[in-house]
Amino acid sequence: MNKVRAALCLGLMLCFAGCANGVPRLPYDAWWLGLFAPNYMEVWIETADAVDVHDRVFREVMSGIPAIQTPKNLKGNPRGWPERPGAGKSKRILGADLPRLLYVRWQSLVEPQTYEVYIVIPEVTRQVMLKSEKTYCAFDGKWITDYRDVLTVGLAPGGIARVWLMGACLSPIDVARVQGEVVKEGPYLGKASGYYRSPKAPSQAYIDKFGVPYGSW
Repeated sequence: MNKVRAALCLGLMLCFAGCANGVPRLPYDAWWLGLFAPNYMEVWIETADAVDVHDRVFREVMSGIPAIQTPKNLKGNPRGWPERPGAGKSKRILGADLPRLLYVRWQSLVEPQTYEVYIVIPEVTRQVMLKSEKTYCAFDGKWITDYRDVLTVGLAPGGIARVWLMGACLSPIDVARVQGEVVKEGPYLGKASGYYRSPKAPSQAYIDKFGVPYGSW
């Protein structure tokens, strides 16, 4: 009995030590951050950073081109947000506990303009991230227990950022819509001499014909 008690005490001590040191105690390995842009509305992500509930900063967890579609026949529709957005181009935030804050700085190539946005993740969202749900997965025809462990951010012209929380087989939940701010220094905080890459041909063709649908996001 003494050995059992000693083992239990050791386990509790290790647990408390882990809590004190900010070791993640998620019901899954890691949560995901995903990024996408509306059709043809090309962006270049300079950095996407995350801060967890222990105020640990995970810098430049993503950069470059997010998920986007640019159909050559100009039949894509960039207006508004999809009812059920996908995860976007995503990456696991390994070693992080639940998120407290997201920071994204990106170039909107169709304007062109550089924006930054701070996205505060509400406590209610973090609680949902810890809650498991039984759900039916249509792609394999099975019932599973799933978590909403993906935070997806849509980036639109005008500095608009829209955030959803979703799981692989769970419907997305709207988290926030945030208006970003113009970065006055320009691309890469002034280190790129004001240079913006031109949009690809299908995107430029769409913009030339239909313009940028401001106000739809």
